[in-house]
Amino acid sequence: MADGDGLTIRDKIATRGIASLDDAELLAVVMGEDTSSPAAADSARSLLERYPTLSEISREETARLRMVAGLGLKRAERIAAATEFGQRLRSAEADSIRTVESSDDIRRIFTPILGNLRHEESWAVYLTASNRIIDRCRIGQGGVRETVMDQRLVVKRALELLATRIIIVHNHPSGTAQPSDNDRTITARIKEAAALFDIQLLDHIIIARDEEFSFLQAGLL
Repeated sequence: MADGDGLTIRDKIATRGIASLDDAELLAVVMGEDTSSPAAADSARSLLERYPTLSEISREETARLRMVAGLGLKRAERIAAATEFGQRLRSAEADSIRTVESSDDIRRIFTPILGNLRHEESWAVYLTASNRIIDRCRIGQGGVRETVMDQRLVVKRALELLATRIIIVHNHPSGTAQPSDNDRTITARIKEAAALFDIQLLDHIIIARDEEFSFLQAGLL
C-alpha cells in the first residue's frame, strides 16, 4: 500500500530520495515490484512478517526464500544478488584498510567475510610493530560449533613474515559472540606460544550475526 501521505514508492524516491523508503519499500524495489502501484510493498511486508529484519532475509538460502510468501525464483534471486552486491562492496572497502588503529578496523575487514557463514572459520592478521597489516590468512575451518586453531602454525607464519603482532578472528554461526571454553583455551595457548618469540597477541575477536566480542576489550588478554 502507499504510505500515509498517499505516495507510491516511485513518488517517494522522486521527491524524497531512496533513503526515505522503509525496509519493506526498499525490499520491494530490490525484488523488482511495480513501484508505481500502491500495493508494491505488500509481498515485501509479508516476507518481513516471516523474517523481521533485512539481515535475517539476507542470510536465508535462495531455495528457501523462493518458497516463502509466494516470492518465486526471480524475486529470491534478486534478493540474493543484492545481498552479494552489498557484501562485495563492504569487502572492497575493507581491502583499503592497511593499518589497524582499533578493533573496529578488524570488524570492518572480517564482518563481510565471516558474518553470514554457516560454519566456523578462523583467521589470523599479521602486523608490524606499527600495526601495519602484513598479511591475513585463514588458519582453521570447522563445523557449526567449533573450529580448530593450531598455535604452532599461527606462530610459524608470524615468524616467516617477521610479524611482531597478531590478531585472531573467528565467527560464531550460532548467533552469540560469547567465547566458549575452547575459545578461551586456544587464545591462551596462542598468546603463550607467540610470547616465546616476542610476538604479541593483540586481540581475539569473535564475530556473530549481530554482535562481536573482543578479548582485549573484555580484559581477557
